[in-house]
Amino acid sequence: MTSIAENLRQVRERVAGAATRAGRDPATVSLVAVSKFHPAESVAEALAAGQVVFGENRVQEAAGKFPPLRAAHPSLRLHIIGALQTNKARDAVRIADVIESLDRPKLAAALAEAIVREGRSPAMLVQVNIGREEQKAGIDPDALDDFVAECREVHRLKIGGLMCIPPAEDDPAPHFAAMAEAASRLGLPVLSMGMSGDFEAAIAHGATHVRIGTAIFGQR
Repeated sequence: MTSIAENLRQVRERVAGAATRAGRDPATVSLVAVSKFHPAESVAEALAAGQVVFGENRVQEAAGKFPPLRAAHPSLRLHIIGALQTNKARDAVRIADVIESLDRPKLAAALAEAIVREGRSPAMLVQVNIGREEQKAGIDPDALDDFVAECREVHRLKIGGLMCIPPAEDDPAPHFAAMAEAASRLGLPVLSMGMSGDFEAAIAHGATHVRIGTAIFGQR
């Protein structure tokens, strides 16, 4: 069985290769290792291999897994990348360095209140429903500009960038291009897009963060 360290080495090579082919410095692309449903021992293996940025879908799972790991590895960075319920906002603010799934006004208000209560302020990415899929979370692209303005001006949130998951059946490239255009228009430097199956295309279109789980940790 291939080790997590070897998987990481291969993924890093692919990320660097994709960046180089796009005329970009590989250092401008951050690898977020998605460890959802994998035990703390697997995260520890990745940490031993030099990986420090991780993504989790569920706040409750992350809260049980990461505090002891962070105590041993202060450089660890945790991204919450899954759909976030308003009643979990305070827990997310307490444990996350980046929240990637801000997608509605009610959640923006809950996060703003949680930041005041917890005294810490994670970076925020707005999740965009780039394919306008009814079953998928994310702000509609047509409402994005107004929503970002509301987050900044009303709730005083630090909006750092955008996140998306293109429709599985589509060519992701046009969706990634649309995301890059939106981020540029809004002056947002962070673009979290691309997963195990399409991260090279995402990097070609300007992704600054790619979220990769299966290619690193295997199936769960």
